[in-house]
Formats: sequence, C-alpha cells, structure tokens
Amino acid sequence: MRYNLDLNEADSEPRRSLTPKRDVDWVPLKTHPVFTAATAVDYGDSVSPPLRSLLVSDGASRLYFWDSTKLCLHRISIRLGEPEPTSVLAASPSKVLQPDVPLDFVVHKISINKNGSAIALVGPGGLWIMYLYGHSSTRDSSTVICRTVRVGPQIYYGDHDVIRTLQVSWHPYSNFHLGVLSSDSVFRLFNLSSDGVQPEQEYYLQPVEPGQSKNASSICPVDFSFGGDHLWDKFSVFVLFSDGSIYILCPVVPFRSTYKCESILEIYNDAQSFGLKSANPTAVSNSSLAISWLEETFPNLVQATSGGDMTVIVAHPCALFDASLALQGPLRRACNNGNEGDISIKGAECEGRAVSLLYKLISKDSVLVTAWSGGQLQIDALADEIQPVWNLGSPPRVHVDPNDNILGHAMICEPITGKLSEVKLDQPLDYTVWMGLPPPLLRLAIVDLALPKKMERCSLIMMFVDKLMDERIYALHNGGIDSIILHFLPFTSQSRGQDQTMKTPSVHPVLNTCQGDTSNPFPLCGFASLSDSFGYSWIVGVTISQECIVLEMKTWNLQVPVQFSNFLNEEKLAATATGEKNESERSEIISKNLLSGPKVVLLPQSSSNMRSVTADSIEGRSMLHQYFKLFHENYVEYAHTVYYELKQHGPELKRLIDDQQTRLREAQQKLLKVRGKQELLEDRIERAIKLHNVLEERIHRLKNLPGAHKRPLSKAEREFKSTLDHFTGVEVDALHTSIDTLTARLRRYTNSSKNNNLVNQQHKIHRRNTCVQGSQISQLKSSLEKLSLLNAENAKKVKLVESTIKSKEANRC
Repeated sequence: MRYNLDLNEADSEPRRSLTPKRDVDWVPLKTHPVFTAATAVDYGDSVSPPLRSLLVSDGASRLYFWDSTKLCLHRISIRLGEPEPTSVLAASPSKVLQPDVPLDFVVHKISINKNGSAIALVGPGGLWIMYLYGHSSTRDSSTVICRTVRVGPQIYYGDHDVIRTLQVSWHPYSNFHLGVLSSDSVFRLFNLSSDGVQPEQEYYLQPVEPGQSKNASSICPVDFSFGGDHLWDKFSVFVLFSDGSIYILCPVVPFRSTYKCESILEIYNDAQSFGLKSANPTAVSNSSLAISWLEETFPNLVQATSGGDMTVIVAHPCALFDASLALQGPLRRACNNGNEGDISIKGAECEGRAVSLLYKLISKDSVLVTAWSGGQLQIDALADEIQPVWNLGSPPRVHVDPNDNILGHAMICEPITGKLSEVKLDQPLDYTVWMGLPPPLLRLAIVDLALPKKMERCSLIMMFVDKLMDERIYALHNGGIDSIILHFLPFTSQSRGQDQTMKTPSVHPVLNTCQGDTSNPFPLCGFASLSDSFGYSWIVGVTISQECIVLEMKTWNLQVPVQFSNFLNEEKLAATATGEKNESERSEIISKNLLSGPKVVLLPQSSSNMRSVTADSIEGRSMLHQYFKLFHENYVEYAHTVYYELKQHGPELKRLIDDQQTRLREAQQKLLKVRGKQELLEDRIERAIKLHNVLEERIHRLKNLPGAHKRPLSKAEREFKSTLDHFTGVEVDALHTSIDTLTARLRRYTNSSKNNNLVNQQHKIHRRNTCVQGSQISQLKSSLEKLSLLNAENAKKVKLVESTIKSKEANRC
C-alpha cells in the first residue's frame, strides 16, 4: 500500500458518539456497482445528445457522480496507486446524497466549489446548490439528506421566463461565490453565504452601441472564464461571444474574498511606480482610479505597505459612485506596424461558431483557448498585461443597507469609444502602460480535433485543465476526450532560456466513444482528472448508452516525457504482441567464442622418417602423447565448456520453450477463432460486394440525371453560399437567442407593469375620489353663492313690490 487518501467514507458528518463504521469493500473503480448497475437515460430520437458533465473530483480523495435516474448524488471514496501503481480502488457501497427537495429538471452539469462543501446542479430547467454535509435519512443509514437551494429563482426559469444560463462557474478565490452568464447578456455574481435569490453583482454586457451591430452573433455571449493568480488577471473575467470575440471585465472582486497580500502589494506598487509617475495624463488618471479602488477594496493595504506581517487580505465591498467598469475589447491579434490590426479574431481554419472558452495560467503566460463548433481549438496568449479600466460619467446602481453599507451593485459595461483598439508591439511603454488599452493576442496555434463530419455542425466542446501538468488541456466532446499538450509558450520559454521557435501542439486521443461508428457515438456524461505526487495521472470518463453506463480509465506516468510516453507504450504493446525482444533483453545461451568453434592449433612438423617409427618405440609414444594433448586442448575442453554452458542455461531454454509453446497454443486458438468466423466474414464480404455493386449502379444512374452536368458555382456564388450557410448556422441561432431574451424581458416588464398598474389604479381611485369630493364642495359653494345673490335680488323685488302696493293704497285713500 503506497498511501491512503480516504477521508472516513463512513461518516457524513462529525461523529458525536462512538458508533461502529459501516463495512466497505475496496473494489476497482471500473467495476464499481454505481457504474455497472446504473440505468442509462433515454435521449429519445435526438441525433446529437447533449454533452454532460456529471462526474467531478474534489481534488483529493472523492469522486461525485450524479445519477440521472435516481436523482441523487453518489460520493465515492478512492485510493490511488493500490495495489499497483496504476490502479485505482473505490469504496463500495458509495454514500448516497439525496436533495431535500424534489428536482423538476434534468441535470446536465455538476460543479464542486473549492473546499468541497457544495455542488452546483445545472440544467436547462434550473440552477440549484446542494450542500454536501447533511443529516442521515430515517429510512436508510447510508443515505444523507442534503439541503438544496435554488439560485436566482426570480431571474432564471420563472413561470414566464426564458432566460437561460449559458455558463456557471465557482469563483477561484471564494467558496461561496458563483458566477453565472445568462442569455440576457448579463454576468451575475451570487454570494451564497448571504443571499442566493438576488445577485451580489450584476454586469450588463453591451459590446456594441445599440443599433450599430451588423450581425447578431457579435452581441450574444456564450461562455466566460475567471482569470488566474497573475497581477490583474486574478480580478478579470473573460467573456466569449458567438462570433469568437473576447472581452475583459476588470476588476471584478467577490465581497469578502481573500487574496495573498503579497500579490495585492505587487499591483499596488506597480500602479504607483509606472502609473502615477508617467508623463501621460491618461496613464496618471487610470492609475489613480486603480489606486483609489485598491485602497477602498483592501482597507488594510496601507498597513501592509508600512511593514505589516499580513499574509492574506480580505476584499471589502466597493463601488466607484461615478464610474462603471468598461468592457475591454474585442481582443485583437498583435501586430508590429499596423498591417495586421484589422485581421479578424476568427482564424481562417475555424468553422462554425464559438462555443466555449478556457483561461489557463502557465508559468508566465496567460493562455486563452477558444473552441469552435467545427471542431477547432484556437490557442492564443496575452501579449501584454491586463489593466483595470472604468467608464467615467456612468454611475452604477448601488444597493445599501440602513447603515449605508454596500450590499450589491449593478452597472452597464460597454467599450470606451474613440480609443485605439489594439496595442502594437513596436510602441514604447509610455504609449501602452496604463493607457486603458486591451492587451493584444499572440496566436500560438489552431488545433483541429478532426471530429466526424456529422458531428461538426452541432459540436459542443468542453475544456478542462490538467492539475498535475500545466501544459496539458483536455477537450471533451461527443466523440470522446482528447489531450492537447503545448510545446511552445513565448514568455515562459524566454525566461527559461529555451528554444523560442514555435512548435505545434501535440494532440493525443484519450478516450474514444465512437466504437467504430463515427456517425452514432456514445455520449459522454462525465469526466474527471486524478493525479498523485508520484507522477501518475488518471483520466476517468463515463459514457452512456441505451443499456448501461460504462466507466473508462487511462493512466499516464508523467515521470516519462509526455511526448514519448504514448509512443513508448505503443511500442511496448506491439513488441509484446509480436513476441519481439530487444537485443539487451535477449540472454545469451552460448557465448560468441564458443559459437565460433574450437581454436585451430597447428600440428607440429613431422620428420621425413615418420613412417619408419613404430607405435611401441619411444619416438612413437612421445608423438602420440603430443597429438593427444593437442586433441584434448582443442576438442575435449571445448566440448566440456559447451556442455557446462548448456547445463547452466537449461532453465532459460526451458522457459523459452514454454514461451514458444504458449505462443503456439495462442496462435492455434486464434486460428480456430478465425476459422469459426470465416463463414461470417465471407458472408459480410459478399454483402459488401453486393452493396458496392448497387452503389456503383446508383452512381451511374445519378450521372445520367439532367442536374449532374450543371456548371460549378462561380467565386461570387460560392462566397454568397458560404455567407448564407454562416447566417443559417450562426446568425439565426443568435437571433433566436436575442428574441427569447427580449421576450423574457418583455414578460418580466409586463408582469411588473401589471403589478404597478394595480397599485397605480388604487392611487388613481383614491385621487379620483378626492378630486370628486373637492369638485362637489366647490360646486356647492358656488351654488350657495348664486342662491344668496338670487335671494338678495328677490328680497329687493319683494320690497319694491311692497312699496308699490303701499303707495297705491295710499292714493286710494
């Protein structure tokens, strides 16, 4: 036993009493009951089944596999390198983790956070977080009930919402922050330790001005990737759009995330040394904003610069109230004299649309890998450092508590207009450092995975990094898993003094799911990379068919140079199959000196009177003795030596004979199998010949059709046809996505407006009632005034009438 990586599989939570452990058996991972007894998921009549990632590793001693049939998570403890260095053992039975709420969607991807305490369940119908430490079930002690919560229920997958999640990823510097890119062109950052309903940060991506886009694919994001531990890369988010353009958001920092104090001091000192002291006012302004942001985000930074002994530093909530982040990009290819500045981001060899993006920090190089639906990988390296850029005069929307503490913010991110869009390599530092220009890209290579033609049009490619070897990248697609090894890195090779000539990356197939039929491959549903400290690396892939789930595994020894490991393995297998051995492995049965025969010794010269010498004479006896001595030295000793060596090599000869007999028996068995399959092969050959004849007849008939002799398309027609194909494959999908997003926004606005209308109607009714009462009072007042005037006039008339009557009566008298 080399070592044991098991972390107490029997316990799902800290033990509170001395309870006996459940018995577990350690079986080979490939024969684990989870994979041999699982039931496959029926995809129906789908030609291209969805690419899934249902297997993850916590990086230490456990594998997690989502069972799509039982809707539960299996936690499998593993031991690497037991009993053989290339073996992997797994604990059986596995621990079953059950969500505490029913899930009403199909999980397509699971992702574990940095400390292994939570897993994100992602699918076309939901986004949930499953916390891995729960309580035991009352029905089954081997089942753990885990708390499961929904993320963004008011944003994603509502009753009348069609906003889809495009990519979900845990932030590398936080255990509780989850980044989500959705189809409404918004990147959101959720803090699951406080609130999983509302996002902590929202960035509305607007790569072009409204109405200025010439194609829909340039405004539809498809993927994003967080940066690595290098200067401002750690605060960067790389966003990929459907047309292959890449944009950068910097700085993006989760609240309460932790960083190395040394790395923060490095960029702080860089801004002060190269930014504030620059002769360019733009560089001074940009570096001043960066310094202000650093001092507000890391209040203890000033204490660290004065000689403090802090090792880590915590990021505090921060937002510049008069500026929003700029969307830096699109990233252009580097050029020397401006001749290549207008070259498209998409390489000439890339086909289809961009589907995924991977950022990888390899020593001193920041590498970006873009995967295209045509099966190509576009590999670039950043030629300059990333710098933070803000859009002044565009204040964000900030959410604060009653004590004015920042709880979250949202902002619109768009490129800065009127600036140079690319950096030239021959420009001096005063024109590039802290000027707010996006870093250029150095094209390293374009790798074609040579996917089957029927899979290229709708190929989805996932990319993963190798935890043990930085230069290796894994590409996961419906045809299997490929390993891509980079042999040239510009800045790393320069710092190490290596050969700086550009070398093509090498591609090695790791797992193949086509099984000889490239038109109908078995879909992959999981992938995990395992490694130990002894240089061994394991690639675990899970394929799914209509009958069962199959786990396949491949082992590499990184102590052997990677570019020769596969070649040596293939040579060794070929030598074993053919029974060949190297000259050094062949043991000598008889030495070369013995194979040349006995030594030739010249006989002594005989005198002329030898015939007169008799055998009984003294001369005859001496002569016979001399001949016998020569015979003994030449032949008897040689025969004795041969006999001795043959006797000593008897076991070796017996082993060789047994080996030859074993090979003979195997060859006889193979011949028997061939004879048994001979009739079947003859039938297949006969059917193939008949099918070949039928196809030839069809070809002859097709040649005689009227449309077979049409003239070929002209250059303009071919270009127009390629434009239509591109529009059909890329632009239409992007337009559908935009329509769905606008529909979702319209529905959300309609629902919110309905609620607002109800409130407004109540206010209007109240105001209307108030207005009615006031108007009635005024009318009553005016009526009273009129009545009073009328009464006054009537009173005057009555007095006049009375006076007239009195005067007439007086005259009568």
